[in-house]
Amino acid sequence: MRPDSLRRFRRVLPLFASILVIAGCGEPVAQGGAPAVPEVSVVTVVAQPLALTTELAGRTSAYLVSEVRPQVGGILKKRLFEEGSDVKAGQTLYEIDPAAYAAAHSSAKAALAKAQANLKMAGLTAARYKELASINAVSRQESDQAAAELQQARADVASAQAALDMAQINLGYTEVVAPISGRVGRSSVTPGALLSADQAKPLATIQQLDPIYVDVTQSSVDLLRLREALAAGTLEASADASANVKLTLEDGSLYEHTGELQFSDVSVDPGTGMVALRAVFPNPDHRLLPGMFVRATLEEGVRSNAILLPQRGITRSATGEATALVLNADDQVEARILETSRTVGDQWLVDSGIQPGERLIVEGVQKVKPGASASAVPFVAAS
Repeated sequence: MRPDSLRRFRRVLPLFASILVIAGCGEPVAQGGAPAVPEVSVVTVVAQPLALTTELAGRTSAYLVSEVRPQVGGILKKRLFEEGSDVKAGQTLYEIDPAAYAAAHSSAKAALAKAQANLKMAGLTAARYKELASINAVSRQESDQAAAELQQARADVASAQAALDMAQINLGYTEVVAPISGRVGRSSVTPGALLSADQAKPLATIQQLDPIYVDVTQSSVDLLRLREALAAGTLEASADASANVKLTLEDGSLYEHTGELQFSDVSVDPGTGMVALRAVFPNPDHRLLPGMFVRATLEEGVRSNAILLPQRGITRSATGEATALVLNADDQVEARILETSRTVGDQWLVDSGIQPGERLIVEGVQKVKPGASASAVPFVAAS
């Protein structure tokens, strides 16, 4: 190409390029491919055995409680225990002045000796009169009188013996002993106090703390629902359900020992509609004290085919129904209405509305709607 022709071609080239651009802008843009299928995280529904529990509020109470009271009156001489200490059954706690009771015991003992001497004399007299009456040496009336005096002497001995026994008992009551083993509380009297046998105020209170009771209450409605589930077979009673009572303390810590459900009341409180339950727990370290607020977890039974689903995959409609989105075998989104009974941790226990093997959409529900297609990936919970 000659140099002048090359220069003209260079001047025309930009104009030609502009014409091509303008012509390209006037043509329609080719449409792209089909929209991408949204991706959702799913959980495959699995049926599994589940031990169902219920948590009930309650308070602890002593296993045994005994109020120490005097059986005889008198002046208190000594207190023989430390307040708040552990005592044994039969241990002497208080000592009442025994002088008057010791004197009464000595008097009763002497009266018994006198009655026994009279009995011996009456016995000899009655035997002698009986022999004389057999040979008509004395009258029959005198013999009968001697026999009657012998019976009277025997009765006097029995009465004196009873009086001596009572005096011995009263003398023993001057030592006030612990009726049970346990921890004794504050003493309400001090040495020098005048005590009476019929006083209303106890001297001290002893409580046995090992084992210890936990008293809780349960709604009668929940109790009926539990019995109906057991009768219908949807819930199976556990063989060791009575031994599986756990305890949570006031500070939120779990009590290290397991308790046993021991008692269920036979009547419902008409004011509250609650039924009283009682469990017994070992308390070797006396960590539990009477009156503490606790929460007891009781095992109700085992559901053999329980379905647990994450709470984040289930929502509530305006009418309160539990709803969820399920991805079927054709990767189509379906809306479901579920029936749930309770929460277990961060999951719902589902009674109906979904079957094992189906896929529940947990994440990405905002990207799909019923009838749409979606691509499933396994749901991974954040640690």
